[in-house]
Amino acid sequence: MKDKDSARIERAVEVAREAHEGQFRKTGEPYIIHPLAVKKILEEWGMDEDTIIAGILHDTIEDTPLTLEDIRKEFGESVAFLVDGVTKLSTARNGMRDIDTYLPETKDNFLRLMIALGDDIRVLIIKLADRLHNLRTLSALPPEKQKKIAKESLEVFAPLADRLNMGRLRVEMADLAFKYVDPKRFEELNNLIEKYNKSAERSLKQIEKEVGDALKKEKIKFEISGRVKSVYSLHKKLAKHNQNINEIYDLTALRIIVDDVTDCYLTLGIIHSLYRPMAGRIKDYIATPKQNGYQSIHTTVITKDKHVVEFQIRTKEMHEYAERGLAASFYYNEQKLTENYKKGKIEHLPTNLLWITELQMTAARLREGKKVDLKKLKLNLFADKIFVYTPKGDIIDLPKGALPLDFAYRLHSEIGDHVVGVKINGKMSNLNKKLEQGDIVEILTSKNQTPKTSWLEKIFTPHARHKLLHTLNDTSRNNTPDRPIPPVRKK
Repeated sequence: MKDKDSARIERAVEVAREAHEGQFRKTGEPYIIHPLAVKKILEEWGMDEDTIIAGILHDTIEDTPLTLEDIRKEFGESVAFLVDGVTKLSTARNGMRDIDTYLPETKDNFLRLMIALGDDIRVLIIKLADRLHNLRTLSALPPEKQKKIAKESLEVFAPLADRLNMGRLRVEMADLAFKYVDPKRFEELNNLIEKYNKSAERSLKQIEKEVGDALKKEKIKFEISGRVKSVYSLHKKLAKHNQNINEIYDLTALRIIVDDVTDCYLTLGIIHSLYRPMAGRIKDYIATPKQNGYQSIHTTVITKDKHVVEFQIRTKEMHEYAERGLAASFYYNEQKLTENYKKGKIEHLPTNLLWITELQMTAARLREGKKVDLKKLKLNLFADKIFVYTPKGDIIDLPKGALPLDFAYRLHSEIGDHVVGVKINGKMSNLNKKLEQGDIVEILTSKNQTPKTSWLEKIFTPHARHKLLHTLNDTSRNNTPDRPIPPVRKK
């Protein structure tokens, strides 16, 4: 980790300590404990100096006599801008008693969130660090407040961490929050995981040794370690599998980190030479990264003594990114990213994070008083994603709720325009069936088929709707249909 103990940071600590003098947290500790904890988290994430200073000072405008102008004079425009953004986020939450009325349906608060986030993504990273420490010390608050903060964290902040591919943060935040949202279920699943891990410990050590010996024989440099499934992740998976624990194959996994991509695939081959791979359980997120940029190869195998084990194979850089996401990008590209933000540019963000462009453009339109489809934007930002497969094994990501026509138009508009049927997991299905995580989808086409207006009722994604309407409008111009194309029905 880079050395962040600069004179500016030390001065920020001194200013924050003086500003928060006489203030105490619900734990009874001096308030300065919180900004110092946020500082430590941001340092662990490898954030740039201005972000760390803003993290130290993030509560001063709201809670102390210190003004934004004071911060601007002493620490510069960039730090003041970040502190102002975090303050806007906090202000947007004031008076929110129920998460169900807080979520982006509350227009004013969502606008503030978008404007603050759109200007500089580091505002959100500071807020995530702030929220993480609050969750770690949530036990000091009254039960009603605990549940509100925990539910908000589970439904808003953990998904945002996931979109930034900050995997380690997402896991910790979700588990801390779930413990307060549903303590009984948390305890039940936590005990189940501990029991499973204890029974699997000996066999996992044997598997780890077998794989390690094989990799050494091929002179592949590697690190191998166990990965335990988080409680909240298990909770969500069990819900998808009718609470059948026997259908969860990744309760524990072995993670192998190697030097380069070639070694990733060599390692995969070695593992498959030792154990029998399960059909349909090989996922190549290196060739086709997840939407948030996550890269790794996953494979699930059956060992000689009938144990089911998942392996995750990745390079060191992929592992860093899987753990820290956007924060890792700042660590490796700090100067470039920071300078771009000061200039108001984001084109040098990693390709997988260019969805942030949409937020910045939205923020600009809001400031100019232009109309924005907030419902669509909320869907893009918060909706769950599913990953489905073509028969050849290509991975296609779609929003939860997507239908076969959405899949077809995602592949190509020519495929979408000529759909006559669909097979899901090898069985004939209909175009109204919602796709589910892991489905293998085969689109059946005919050159004689043409799009129908009735298909508009069988589409979920804006992308597919746009493609279908484009074709229907072309047909309308060329063939003069008997009846006009109906307007798009709002879902």
